[in-house]
Amino acid sequence: MGDPSRCDHGERSSSTSASARARLAADRADTVERTAALARDFDAIVAANALVAVDDEHDPDGGSTAFERAHVAALMALAREHLEELDQALARLERGEYGQCESCGRRIPPERLEVRPAATTCVRCARSDPRRPRRSA
Repeated sequence: MGDPSRCDHGERSSSTSASARARLAADRADTVERTAALARDFDAIVAANALVAVDDEHDPDGGSTAFERAHVAALMALAREHLEELDQALARLERGEYGQCESCGRRIPPERLEVRPAATTCVRCARSDPRRPRRSA
């Protein structure tokens, strides 16, 4: 018979992979739904403005309408970006690279992946990334 510890590791790995796949799929479904809702909101804003002659300079609601449209467009862009990150995470999972830090190569802690299923770096590397703004204490 085979080594029981190897079998256990394989089962654990398969279970971990299935759990990660389920988290990523659920997050992806939520993100697709959110993107669709935001697209409907954006279309409604545009349609409402098409019915009214809007003069942003003299209309007291013109500025807030433009802000609302820009805000929804920015939220849509963020949702699409997150969707791309999730698709990349699913591809890493298929290649067997999911949960490995792209910077240092170490395993990303399961707790981090539970919170951020599409994470590509461990906490240490994420903190040391010069592109990320530092939080003030």
